[in-house]
Amino acid sequence: MVEILETDHEKKFLLDPYLDFVKNEGPPIHEDFGIDVLSAEMGDWPRFDARGAFIHVKGRGDFCSCYALEFAPGKKTALIKHLYECFVYVLEGHGSTTIELPNGERHSFEWGPKSLFALPLNSGYQIFNGSGSERALFACTHFLPLTMNLFHNKNFIFDNDFSFADRLGDPKYYEGDGDFTAIKPGRHMWETTFVPDLTSFELITWKERGAGGSNITFILADGTLHAHTSEIPTARYKKGRRHGDGIHIFAVTGEGYSMLWFDEEEEPVEIPWRHGVHVCPAVVDVPPTLQYRARTRTLSRYRHGIETVSIQPNPARRRCWQGRHLHQGRRPQNRIRRPKPAHAQKMAGSD
Repeated sequence: MVEILETDHEKKFLLDPYLDFVKNEGPPIHEDFGIDVLSAEMGDWPRFDARGAFIHVKGRGDFCSCYALEFAPGKKTALIKHLYECFVYVLEGHGSTTIELPNGERHSFEWGPKSLFALPLNSGYQIFNGSGSERALFACTHFLPLTMNLFHNKNFIFDNDFSFADRLGDPKYYEGDGDFTAIKPGRHMWETTFVPDLTSFELITWKERGAGGSNITFILADGTLHAHTSEIPTARYKKGRRHGDGIHIFAVTGEGYSMLWFDEEEEPVEIPWRHGVHVCPAVVDVPPTLQYRARTRTLSRYRHGIETVSIQPNPARRRCWQGRHLHQGRRPQNRIRRPKPAHAQKMAGSD
């Protein structure tokens, strides 16, 4: 005989402190498969003394998410620090960032559209809009959901004096310089804190990914977030596939689109690729006790040559450390290949 336990329905369960934090911060929340950050509505965000919005793409998972920050002409943010990593992709504007390290050192660098940089963990920083007539707009990918859901305390995250002295990086990293580590195509790494312009950064050919494709992986601010940028030639197509959750992708140059769909659904969702659009294709598996399982598949086609930058909570450095262990054995030969849905077969056959 199965004993039925009494349930106190007054108690809350499945809490999400991060979402509670977001609702109380003030800026609007946008959620969709793909979001055009350039046209997204912004609201006042007193914590940064700026305007912003929470950009919650579906498939973001529980560890990593994104918010936008908008700076009015000639304005600067409040001096702030936080106990979560944050990678910044500049969508619009020109200006500078000053980082104050715990040892008293200050580093400043100037950024413009399509710059990429990281904010060292728990180091104070301030952002300045260098234009007197135009706004500046950032897309900031971070793991605040992970930190907030672990500690449930805003003061611990935003008012913590602990210094991560081993993660400040070489001073040259704040000037756009860096160190290259050769691994193999698709795994070559550039370690830095600041990339002045993704469009002019030299990428390395990756033939196995597709003819004409190229790629580089970034280690930014000695962080545990993984970032890489890839370039795909004109009129190319990527096979339908599944991603793990938390892969945040921004189109840097070019145009194209991705088709996203769940296994249970026949009609795909088309997400355009262009500068300013943020997408997060993913696999989302919910425990079977909730009687729901959703898996998204992705296939992409590029009308014009396109460059993207991807950020995810999957450290590139850890991949290199574990690479020999992961790939020593043979790949399994007994994989079951599911038939492609009709729309995927049609796209693949049109090439």
